[in-house]
Amino acid sequence: MKKIRTAVVGAGKMGGYHARVYDLLEHSELVAVVDTDIAKAKSLADKYGCKAVGNPSEVIGQVDAVTVSAPTKYHLELAKLFIENGIAVLIEKPLATTVAQGQEIAELAKKHNVVVAVGHSERCNPVIQAMKRLNIEPKFIEANRISPYPFRSTDIGVVLDVMIHDIDIILSLAQSDVKRVDAVGVNVIGDHEDLCNARIYFENGCIANVTASRLALKTERKVRLFSRQGYLSLDFFKKSGIAIKANENINLVEWIKKNQDDEDFDFGSFNWPELLTIEELDIEDKEPLKVEQESFLNAVAKHTDRPEVTAQEGLNAMKCAKMILDSIKQHSWE
Repeated sequence: MKKIRTAVVGAGKMGGYHARVYDLLEHSELVAVVDTDIAKAKSLADKYGCKAVGNPSEVIGQVDAVTVSAPTKYHLELAKLFIENGIAVLIEKPLATTVAQGQEIAELAKKHNVVVAVGHSERCNPVIQAMKRLNIEPKFIEANRISPYPFRSTDIGVVLDVMIHDIDIILSLAQSDVKRVDAVGVNVIGDHEDLCNARIYFENGCIANVTASRLALKTERKVRLFSRQGYLSLDFFKKSGIAIKANENINLVEWIKKNQDDEDFDFGSFNWPELLTIEELDIEDKEPLKVEQESFLNAVAKHTDRPEVTAQEGLNAMKCAKMILDSIKQHSWE
């Protein structure tokens, strides 16, 4: 594959992560780091032997693809600049500050036939990649994503900061339009919600219960899925997961049905987990950001492949997040 000339816009923490991976990938040539703080850009650029640029327009004509990891409020402005100049864009989540801005980005991508991806890196988590191979059709999804205060992304609340990851994953699993949302949120430190719980109802009957907090004493990232095909329990933090498949436990189900009305049969003598056939998920230990960027660059090179998360999918996650935020506003604590 021909090397794709890349750049990172935003020399902050996430920009550093993206620059590192672009520098590692064989089919990427990291050309520049862009930041209005030129000293910050130079510090990161020197690390990877590329140039530092203070104005994003300076890389037009010099790169084929960029990652935008600048603050969310600049996403539309930057995306528009690059898309209108035929440059593919990977935009860190969330896609934009508002749904209207996200819609504009998605429409620009379609109008100019430019690859636009959204950095929902948890979709590239090896646990999610392993789960996708099972083709589960969930009826109920439970997601928990909690952590201590991160001291970053203070311009947005916990819904657009971290819950958006689980919203995106849940939408990809449910494969249905959102019917309605009930949510409650609490802001403790700033002007935006630091804790949120939401229940999402889908047109196909699937229901998801999602909790996100940046005020916890520990870090936990878990998802549980219940379906007719079986049950899945996933731990993103530990990169582990188990599956209890219905077809592999059918004999146990039939045995319970046969004996449950027998008054002399003592079910209390059995340990339920020991009766089940539990399968550990086969999880490949791949870095999510690397999977994300490889998918993006493959889409740029071939223009027939799609990135892991498209602009439209990023927009759909934003629309659901807005429904959650609107529901939070409707709940008065006074």
